[in-house]
Amino acid sequence: MLSMPDDVILQVTDLVKHFPIEAGFFRKKQIGAIRAVDGVSIAVQKGKTLGLVGESGCGKTTTARAILRALEPTSGSVLFRTREGIVDMARLGAADLKKARADMQMIFQDPYSSLNSRLPIMDIIAEPLKSHGYPKAEREERVKELLELVGLRAEYARRYPHSFSGGQRQRIGVARALALNPALIVADEPVSALDVSVQAQVLNLLLDLQEQFGLSYVFIGHDLSVVRYICDQVAVMYLGKIVELADVDALYEDPRHPYTSTLLLAVPDANPHAPWRQDTVKGEVTGDEREIVGCSFAPRCRYAQDICREKTPELQNVNADSTHLSACHFASEITLEGVS
Repeated sequence: MLSMPDDVILQVTDLVKHFPIEAGFFRKKQIGAIRAVDGVSIAVQKGKTLGLVGESGCGKTTTARAILRALEPTSGSVLFRTREGIVDMARLGAADLKKARADMQMIFQDPYSSLNSRLPIMDIIAEPLKSHGYPKAEREERVKELLELVGLRAEYARRYPHSFSGGQRQRIGVARALALNPALIVADEPVSALDVSVQAQVLNLLLDLQEQFGLSYVFIGHDLSVVRYICDQVAVMYLGKIVELADVDALYEDPRHPYTSTLLLAVPDANPHAPWRQDTVKGEVTGDEREIVGCSFAPRCRYAQDICREKTPELQNVNADSTHLSACHFASEITLEGVS
């Protein structure tokens, strides 16, 4: 019997996704693996938003796709609370997986390539409904309802994607994600391709929908100000691993991992007269095709000592109520700079 806390809708434990490196004329020999996701454990509470942040290539999108089973996980469990009970997404058969996906949908990063340019908006939004057997009249009525819900006119349903701006296209993507009344939405950098003013509109739409329907989000982002605005908790990823996990204010104001502090200090200051902040990170990101001994951030960390290169740090509590976790041997000893 699968179980998880009553207030949790998604619980990911030791999720691993490796991509094989093959050699030989017919590529039948595996000589290694790309460790895109290497033991990720997160939990999303009902009606809350968990943010995944980190530099490009750290494994955020691969984690999201493995949770949805758009990519087959190498190992690990993905417990998800559906309408019919708790299931392990990593082990479901095709028929049960299709049912579970009605409760878990995705908003994609690029509003231009994620919409089929050959289909009218009616067919794009209705596609999940059609896949799950809804009759045509019901699909059309639902699409009109969804368009109005995301701030677009119902008569737009007969238009094609080229008729809309980037912000409007992303609203269409949101409408498609809402079609089956999901409980969880995975948003993969949904505003990164939009202008700043349009970003605010889409973010406010997501927050309004969350309040109205009690939605839970996994929000992937690069813009740390956007992440702080919309998220309740934030998980920081580096080379396929979670290096810090905390409530949003605690993580921004009191980071306990050197990589987290580096990300926060890399955000440009709006004050042109603010003093220049010295970069504390040196070197390049190491490759993800080999197993790393010790802390993956040690080659670039100014606080690294011998133990960091010899022993892999585990996520450990750094406060009394177990809400702030850090994978650093010296999380309780070093003082790091955050943002107010």
